[in-house]
Amino acid sequence: MKNQGAMALASPGKAFNSREGLILLLLKLRTFIALFLIVGFFAITVPDFLAVGSMVIMVKHIAINAFLALGITFVIITAGIDLSIGATLGLCGMIAGWLITKGIVLPMFGIAIFPSVWVIVPVVLVVGGLIGAVNGWIITKYNVAPFICTLGTMYILRGAAMLTSGGETFPGLQGNEQLGNTGFEKIGAGYFLGLPWAIWMMVVLALVIAYVARRLPFGRQVYAIGDNERAAELSGVKVKSVKIWVYTLSGFCAAIAGIVVSSQLVASHPANGTSFEMNAIAAVVLGGTSLAGGRGTILGTLVGAFVIGFLADGLIMMGVSEFWQMVIKGIVIIVAVIIDQMQSRMQQKAAVVAQKALIQEGEAKG
Repeated sequence: MKNQGAMALASPGKAFNSREGLILLLLKLRTFIALFLIVGFFAITVPDFLAVGSMVIMVKHIAINAFLALGITFVIITAGIDLSIGATLGLCGMIAGWLITKGIVLPMFGIAIFPSVWVIVPVVLVVGGLIGAVNGWIITKYNVAPFICTLGTMYILRGAAMLTSGGETFPGLQGNEQLGNTGFEKIGAGYFLGLPWAIWMMVVLALVIAYVARRLPFGRQVYAIGDNERAAELSGVKVKSVKIWVYTLSGFCAAIAGIVVSSQLVASHPANGTSFEMNAIAAVVLGGTSLAGGRGTILGTLVGAFVIGFLADGLIMMGVSEFWQMVIKGIVIIVAVIIDQMQSRMQQKAAVVAQKALIQEGEAKG
């Protein structure tokens, strides 16, 4: 009789798990479903949307957002945020433009040194990483909310980008053969095995970050911090150090995006990257990374970047107004956050049901 009662109590739980499990699975696969629906819709409504040339151009555009989104994924997994990546992109592009067009002026000797592209690129990447490290240091050292810290940094960097040129553009970044600083434009315009360098860079960066997330202790520590920072600290994780490195990675990836954007345009403008952080955050959230931290995948982020990219380019190809594009992107971000909250609640319910089932099973055996 006791066993029958336990079975009666357990059966609703099993039904709940089965029903909720299907919905939860669909929520987890939402990014892939959205990508399929968007591609299908534009394939029907936009001529040549699936043409090889069109796809290569769109993926080339997507790579810029992917750089930023991949870098900020770890930040969001730790329950942080980085609003400064768009401004970091702009400043890093301006630094590259400055070094190519003006060089390093040494007034005491009356000369200017024009470094080669092989020097400029590492310098800009280091600057981007240092910007991120400063963000991480301020957040951890002074316990400043990431939103406030990176918002302030965003204004500082955007102002610094304006100051480098007085708000003007650095044009003609092809360099000068006599100065030995040519080749910068090849980063954005060059091809390898029929695909732009930007796409190959996106693939390599995604593979490296995915390997770190899944295979290295650092990746596990990032997830542990996002899941429960206090518990991670008690288990020996150097929380402050990990957070600084996480923001350093975000700045580094923003610098990559800055180099690629300036290379593709063959010019640097201080306003480059404005609002790019919104697209990156949208891609990460669409990809299943929780804003509350502790959950997310690099593959999901990459697919989320494709969703945002195909949506934006598809709307442009349809001739949709830029104003409506902004409205649609805003709706997508809000819906993504709502779905993320639904997924979190359902996972919590599933955990509770599983725990009750185990208790009932133990009582039945007893």
